[in-house]
Amino acid sequence: MTIITAVQTFDVRFPTSLSADGSDAMNKDGDYSAAYVVLRTDDPALSGYGFTFTIGRGNDLCVSAAEQRALPLVGRDVDEIVNDLGGLYRELQGDSQLRWLGPDKGVIHLALAAVMNAVWDLAARVAGKPLWRLLTDMTPEQLVEVADLRYLSDALTRDEAVALLTELAPTRGERIAELESSGYPCYTTSAGWLGYSDAKLRRLCQEAVDAGYRHIKLKVGANREDDHRRLRIAREVIGWDADLMIDANQVWDVPEAIEWVNSLAEFKPLWIEEPTSPDDVLGHAAVRRAVSPIGVASGEHGMNRVLFKQMFQAGALDFCQLDAARLGSINEILAVYLLAKKFGVPVCPHAGGVGLCELVQHLSIFDYVAVSGSLEGRVTEFVDHLHEHFVEPCIVEDGAYTLPTAPGYSAEMYEGSVAEYSFPHGSYWVSARESDDVAVVADRERLASSRVA
Repeated sequence: MTIITAVQTFDVRFPTSLSADGSDAMNKDGDYSAAYVVLRTDDPALSGYGFTFTIGRGNDLCVSAAEQRALPLVGRDVDEIVNDLGGLYRELQGDSQLRWLGPDKGVIHLALAAVMNAVWDLAARVAGKPLWRLLTDMTPEQLVEVADLRYLSDALTRDEAVALLTELAPTRGERIAELESSGYPCYTTSAGWLGYSDAKLRRLCQEAVDAGYRHIKLKVGANREDDHRRLRIAREVIGWDADLMIDANQVWDVPEAIEWVNSLAEFKPLWIEEPTSPDDVLGHAAVRRAVSPIGVASGEHGMNRVLFKQMFQAGALDFCQLDAARLGSINEILAVYLLAKKFGVPVCPHAGGVGLCELVQHLSIFDYVAVSGSLEGRVTEFVDHLHEHFVEPCIVEDGAYTLPTAPGYSAEMYEGSVAEYSFPHGSYWVSARESDDVAVVADRERLASSRVA
């Protein structure tokens, strides 16, 4: 019998604000961060790794909440846990005192994602399979048993969910073979961060084209003149037969979103991402009606499956962009995938953050193999940042994710990276403070000045 003996939590922060990586109209100076959870067992060769994603300040709150969420796991039998992943999720999610702080949203839900991501990683390691394979080897009934379908029966019943999965079960192997050959298509956001110069934008767009990408996304929404200039540069480089997407990161009210997006229609964007508040279901629907044929994409800040249910019911989305570290891990993600299947909305997961690409590759592979059975309208985000800190980093070739082969959820960080970038006592942060790093101070002052301006 293998027992979980300890839970370790880490506040890991990378200084991405210094290079404007991740910058957009709403978030100009984020430091990509992870509330990182390690489930230790009495088998030195077996641990589970998971995290949720933030952009700096407040990451410590997620770390503290994750520790609270995970403490009930200490002393538990690993086999009992991994053989009842639905029951464990319901137990942790149903903690009435912690639920009061949400429910199903905010820091407490991010913490649940971190812990359950570690649990699913542990389960895949016990099975000796990459997570996508663990999921695709489960029967429709097993998948529905672990899925969180509460509050969804007016849109999706358990029997409907089983039927949706049963439909494709006999042909899963064919699609696995296809992905082993071709990979899963992805798009890049790495060229289009808002803080990049025009010269850097042009260079990175060309590098993306040369690397085989047929989908490229740019951040918009801070200044309309800048948006027109930057989109024109992008089209000059990538041409008109590649797809160009734009992302406003929630910066507009609904009427402003409609007017601004329509002013950019000449560049033929495939979608406008997060055009307004992520909670505004009817606002998204209004924008969608008004900017067609430009699609509306959203979901990285979708806090739970109920919001997605309403988005689908209201006809508010052309593309669903669920986030692997904001929803309550696989249990809730499964529910959203099933809803998307029923409503005919392609899922294109958000992955703009540390480690998210490593997670979502498993989700997209599972979706194609077991849920949607289609690649039409589906492309998963990729950003080329910080993969070197992961033991099993994702691999992208010719604009497509290759299938992970190592057991687990690809969430494990190198111990050296955790030690260096843990905040505030990791060696990087201690060194930056002790040396009063002139470059760090200057860059932060520059960013502060730009915000004021």
